[in-house]
Amino acid sequence: MRRRQNADTSASPGRLCRGFAPLGAVVAVAAALLAGCGRPQPYVSDTRLSRGLVVVLPGIEGRSPFNEAICEGLNDGGVDWAIELHDWTSAWLGPIGNLRAEQRNRRKASELADRVQRYRMAYPGRPVVLVGQSGGGAIAVWTIEALPPGQNVKGAVLLAAAMSPQYMLDEALRRAEEGLVSFHSQRDWLFLGVGTATQGTMDRQFLSSAGRVGFNRPDSPLRQRLYDKLYEIAWQPSMAQTGYEGTHLSSGASRFVAAYVAPLVLAHGWDADLIERVQAPRGAPE
Repeated sequence: MRRRQNADTSASPGRLCRGFAPLGAVVAVAAALLAGCGRPQPYVSDTRLSRGLVVVLPGIEGRSPFNEAICEGLNDGGVDWAIELHDWTSAWLGPIGNLRAEQRNRRKASELADRVQRYRMAYPGRPVVLVGQSGGGAIAVWTIEALPPGQNVKGAVLLAAAMSPQYMLDEALRRAEEGLVSFHSQRDWLFLGVGTATQGTMDRQFLSSAGRVGFNRPDSPLRQRLYDKLYEIAWQPSMAQTGYEGTHLSSGASRFVAAYVAPLVLAHGWDADLIERVQAPRGAPE
């Protein structure tokens, strides 16, 4: 597959850490806050930030090739916005500790919500989409919930979310303008079946995760209308052509993300027709 190259090199994260580019203090500070001064963020630049922002949230393992592939896939799929890989995890806690530290994780989500607000102040009207894989799906939901009234994001895409099926998504759905899209797979029996049944979900329930069996929908008519903005896409065999085999670790395959997730990010509006088009069987992009 021919990979798109990142042509926006006007202000790399490294340059922003050494000294702000002369594009205005607010913009430079926002870019530095998003890019960070740690590991490289190859898809964050002034030009990309001016178009929109995708925050990619890894699973409990933290930043790794598994979630770096998500960023690559978004770029390959034509997303020319800033794509930041935001590592919310603690190396000291380790994967299981990250899974169990609900209070800490909600605090990290609140901190990310503050950063999203600062981005929106620096770039008014630009779209923000969160993409959370596994434990990162919970961080995405909690980040949206932590936004103050009147501060919304475009939406979130959850890949194999390690959340309980009965988790109430009402507040996140209210603050996600286009809604939430959740990819799930019954084949994810090891990590989101046995794993979360014995070690717990991110919201500390001991059962198969929504990333395996889907989210429960409410009986109340009022809440049902709100849940019309929850779009769930079940794994299908044709997705294996893009590297997603229905298993947990393949849920962030770059070709899958390019084919199925990037179109969601770039779409102006989310509705049932869009979801039907996105999940239509097809092969990997050329």
